[in-house]
Amino acid sequence: MLLRSKPILSYAAPMMAFALTLLLLSHFLEFPSVSSPLPLPSTRTTTPNSPFSDLLSAFSLWDSHVGCHRFRDRQSTWAPNASALQAVDARDCAGLGATHVSVLVKGWTWIPDNLDNLYSCRCGMTCLWTKSPVLADKPDALLFETVMPPSRRRNGEPLHVYMDLEANKKPLGFEDIFIGYHAKDDVQTTYAGALFHNNRNYHISTQKRNDTLVYWSSSRCLSQRNSLAKQFLSLVPHHSFGKCLNNVGGLDMALTLYPECSNNDDSAPHWWDHLHCAMSHYKFVLAVENTWTESYVTEKLYYALDAGSVPIYFGAPNVWDFVPPNSIIDGSKFNSVEELALYVKKLANDPVSYAEYHAWRRCGVLGNYGKARAASLDTLPCRLCESVSRKGGRSAPTL
Repeated sequence: MLLRSKPILSYAAPMMAFALTLLLLSHFLEFPSVSSPLPLPSTRTTTPNSPFSDLLSAFSLWDSHVGCHRFRDRQSTWAPNASALQAVDARDCAGLGATHVSVLVKGWTWIPDNLDNLYSCRCGMTCLWTKSPVLADKPDALLFETVMPPSRRRNGEPLHVYMDLEANKKPLGFEDIFIGYHAKDDVQTTYAGALFHNNRNYHISTQKRNDTLVYWSSSRCLSQRNSLAKQFLSLVPHHSFGKCLNNVGGLDMALTLYPECSNNDDSAPHWWDHLHCAMSHYKFVLAVENTWTESYVTEKLYYALDAGSVPIYFGAPNVWDFVPPNSIIDGSKFNSVEELALYVKKLANDPVSYAEYHAWRRCGVLGNYGKARAASLDTLPCRLCESVSRKGGRSAPTL
């Protein structure tokens, strides 16, 4: 919100002239804090509120009106809940046992194959994460995700690790290590990393559409999420690319609209290959979680951030513990979807206010987002191997 000047008719003429001159020269623009319940964009700026498409020009305007120094000052007191994320870097090396640990992944898993690797980890450790029983013929731990681990582990057998990143999932009670999305779990894993993005088209457009403001893509048409999306999207110009509420003429229209998003290979295109590239053409991306519960922040939000768009988010009540300061529009802070739609439309026509949502990236103000990335799937192999090493691997006592 802008600072509004009070009536000055009772002031002396010299005082009025001085005050007006000061305002004109300062170009001072103040934005709301993340705790603001309704951070409406400014109604008075030193530049006209009008549609803009060039993102880099918006950045330049923001630099001249605000700048990183003011942004860092404003965010210096921003303090999300530190207990929402495990302190990855605070652990020491004293409790480690084996310096090499191998983890064999059992059964099908949604974790991409590109996680399979031999890793150089902290404290001189190496970690082998693989789905191959040939490479890990004597594993220190077995990782189960879509299949249940055995209910009992015998002495000398690999540790049983169970992983479930779905909402409200809890340990089974007979695994040695549980991997979940919550900080209270044995090993926490967030969706904030770049693992899912490998091999995708990362062309990020510098031009934002003015005729269509919001990107939405969902092919799992859950009734609650669909209802919310339908209400909001009916109020703003949007493109819906998935099976749910599709309005672009089919599921493969992204490459028709944005041919530059093709991977330029002979394989059949998949929607995830050009996801970020397509998103980058829109000022906003609607991100609605399947389940709204504490600390459950999924790739739906992070895809939008990585694509250089502003997420309009509905989900975890503590989402600010997992994202950069002033980086998203928290839909829960609005009294209605009508109020939210009005805000989005105003923001879309204010290049300086819109550029503020990208300042975290340009000014290096990450907040808890840095910790969220440190606890992501990208670092899971080393962190799990450390946990296995601390427990003693095959030498660990049975439960």
